Amino acid sequence: MQTGKPIELHGQPVAGGKFPLICTPLVGRTRDQIVAEVQLVLAKKPDILEWRVDFFEGIGNTAEVIALATRIKAAAGVIPLLFTRRSIQEGGEKISLSEDQVVALYQAVCESRQVDVIDFEMCKNPAHIAQVRAPSKANDIKLILSFHDFSCTPGLETLNQRFLQAEQLGADIAKVAVMPRDLDDVLTLLTATLKSSQKLKIPLISMSMGPYGSLTRLFGWTFGSALTFAVGASSSAPGQVPIEDLNTVLAILQKSMTSE
Repeated sequence: MQTGKPIELHGQPVAGGKFPLICTPLVGRTRDQIVAEVQLVLAKKPDILEWRVDFFEGIGNTAEVIALATRIKAAAGVIPLLFTRRSIQEGGEKISLSEDQVVALYQAVCESRQVDVIDFEMCKNPAHIAQVRAPSKANDIKLILSFHDFSCTPGLETLNQRFLQAEQLGADIAKVAVMPRDLDDVLTLLTATLKSSQKLKIPLISMSMGPYGSLTRLFGWTFGSALTFAVGASSSAPGQVPIEDLNTVLAILQKSMTSE
């Protein structure tokens, strides 16, 4: 059973149209740590790699970032690479770059064509979003516009508006991640995912975080979320489960839901 839209790159569905895709993060702080992490994670066969560059101690050196992205991309082969700087306001690591410098880094990475997808936060200055959208589109790199709330789960109307806002701002993929305080909040996120997946023209990604939120990482795809994050070596957000456990659960659910 598939209610959402699959993610496509370069005119083709990722992993043959698999739904949901499994993405594993790379969170090493040094070049050597990241290179070792890539090999460990690739052995577990994710569908997408995410490089959380805000963890990387060399983020201030654009040439070094591009060189490492090139190395990751070469090792990954056909597995797409997602490039993400998560701001400290939305759960990321503290970095020394200004927002103008972050935008310039995204532009340079897009122009290098060593990544397939970028994630940029929709709460940022609209001008910055446009400055990132232009080079990503020019270089056939998909843009995820994301919203994160680590304190609570906004109401259903607000969540639906966040998904719609991403589409209106020009995203290729909309992403919403929130923190639940109880199971009612989890249901709110899943309801918003289902409703928005039926209305939006673009694919979407959603999740609740933390212990309650781990449920959405396991079966959020049944409500329309096209991608889920899993731990390959180290987690990048609370509630992520090991990729081995996620594969087991997905296999069980998909078999049960397709059996006659």
